[in-house]
Amino acid sequence: MRAIVQTAIGGPEVLTVSDVPTPRPERGQVLVRLKAAGINPVDVAVRAGFYPLLGEPPFTIGWDIAGTVEAVGEGVTAFKAGDAVFGMPYFPKQAAAYAEYAVAPANELATKPEALDFVPAAGLPLAGLTAWQALVDAGGLKAGDRVLIHAAAGGVGHLAVQIARARGAHVVATASTGKLDFVRSLGADEAIDYTAADFTKKVRDIDIVLEPLGGDHAALSLKTLRPGGIIAALLTPSDSAKAEIDRSGARFARIGVRPDGPSLTELAALAEAGKLKVHVARTFPLAEAGAAHTFLATKPIGKVVLTL
Repeated sequence: MRAIVQTAIGGPEVLTVSDVPTPRPERGQVLVRLKAAGINPVDVAVRAGFYPLLGEPPFTIGWDIAGTVEAVGEGVTAFKAGDAVFGMPYFPKQAAAYAEYAVAPANELATKPEALDFVPAAGLPLAGLTAWQALVDAGGLKAGDRVLIHAAAGGVGHLAVQIARARGAHVVATASTGKLDFVRSLGADEAIDYTAADFTKKVRDIDIVLEPLGGDHAALSLKTLRPGGIIAALLTPSDSAKAEIDRSGARFARIGVRPDGPSLTELAALAEAGKLKVHVARTFPLAEAGAAHTFLATKPIGKVVLTL
């Protein structure tokens, strides 16, 4: 099969196509013939060596998959050949998703929602699970909560806005000037241009902050929280920001996304109900994975996906 095999740490040019053996499913595993593979910022960080999850090359990056079941291993009863599935297997271990075939534990996959084609389905798992685990699992999101979502037009953010709205929250979203209309179209109750206004002077009484920016930004978000509120952070805050959060007594959760078949099924149900759509900014063929990474660096709206 064809796969992107990276033999050195470096820029997008290290992502090259190679012929490698097609994997076989072992007990509890499913072999998926990919139709599409989602790209996430963590892929870029691993490729460039900023986040060495996979050790030294050679390796194949990528975690988001959508495709059809080609074969199942011993003991698998949830899926059969021909089923359409999607998921984020093995994270943070190697899933080798930039390939024509991938194996995955059956319990880390879910049935692809009929409402989503394979391309948007491939853009959903990692970003959708991150948003779900931040808002629902860590934040305990419920109807009536006030939620602040930063970078709301991004991969995680645009899904988080929709999840929060679907669960009855009041959503305050920050985005740059050209992305405000998009954020409003997702259902944000308030959209703040962070390039033109200080969100800390406009936002109060927040129950949950989705904080994807790291550094000192979490300390700014702290100013918007009500007593008992929580900051769910996707990146580690600076030492000074974390110390300020600790002094405040606010709740804090550092979100490290994990595979979760049942939560994927919850996301699929929202998609089937028309309450969750995945915006795909652009697709690239597998052989142009490097170009896809370059495009992702421009911070497009929504997701970038490889097609096979």
